[in-house]
Amino acid sequence: MYHKSRFAAALAAVGCIGLAGCAAQPKEGSAGANAATLSVKGSDTMVQLAQAWAEAFMKAHPDVRVSVTGGGSNTGFTALISKGADIANASRAIKPEEAESAAKKGVTPKEFVVAQDALSIIVNKANPVTELTMDQLKDIYTAKVTNWKDVGGSDAPIVLNARESSSGTSTFFQEHVLGKGTPYAATAMLQPATSQIVSGVGQDAGAIGYVGLGYLNDTVKAILLKKDAGSDAVAPTVANVVNGTYLLARPLFEYTNGEPSGTAKVWLDWVRGPEGQAIVKKLDFVPAE
Repeated sequence: MYHKSRFAAALAAVGCIGLAGCAAQPKEGSAGANAATLSVKGSDTMVQLAQAWAEAFMKAHPDVRVSVTGGGSNTGFTALISKGADIANASRAIKPEEAESAAKKGVTPKEFVVAQDALSIIVNKANPVTELTMDQLKDIYTAKVTNWKDVGGSDAPIVLNARESSSGTSTFFQEHVLGKGTPYAATAMLQPATSQIVSGVGQDAGAIGYVGLGYLNDTVKAILLKKDAGSDAVAPTVANVVNGTYLLARPLFEYTNGEPSGTAKVWLDWVRGPEGQAIVKKLDFVPAE
């Protein structure tokens, strides 16, 4: 139901997938050492999307060399603030303390929505549970509920997978599911990359995790979410993000230092234009508008 063959094919075309992202290299025949450069760093959720953007962008602009690195939204903001990146990718909005730190260093972060996403709750395909309420999800991740039988599943312990604190996805989950300031259960395994959550859940019948919409594949099952016991269960799909019914929908951002100009402006205009948004659709994320 949630097969992402187009996503896998697009990633194969990009040709470089790592735990924390990797550099997208210019094609043969580009301007080489004389090319303009653009450094894009940040969100692990967005890294494969950004790599696909970079590959297509460099074909359309052979005089530009784009490097893409993941590592988490925190990493992107830190790089932007230290002027170590031209573009920061983020799966959350910039925090007030980050904006304050930027101002002290003469950096003025400018925000652009470049896509939308559905934070998808995943379990092993063998798990009989198909839906959860938001309260049940919170109880699972705070260890109030530790056995699947308590939410309609088998008598088996729940194995928690979450992202590390550097991840914007982790921040979003904490704020929108656990409640701001509420920590994960001590038993949660904090993974450095989204790909590791998918792998872990796919191999462990008791596991649960959360990933961006574009990472759903046939090795895991997406859980339908309900606001409460009396509400309809809603799947994480493009249509349900667009119609506003999915509870964990979110924007995906790129930030520049001030109003973009030069290569950064060309990049953002392209990413937010028809070519860039076509790639958003191809990788099963949701267009910015």
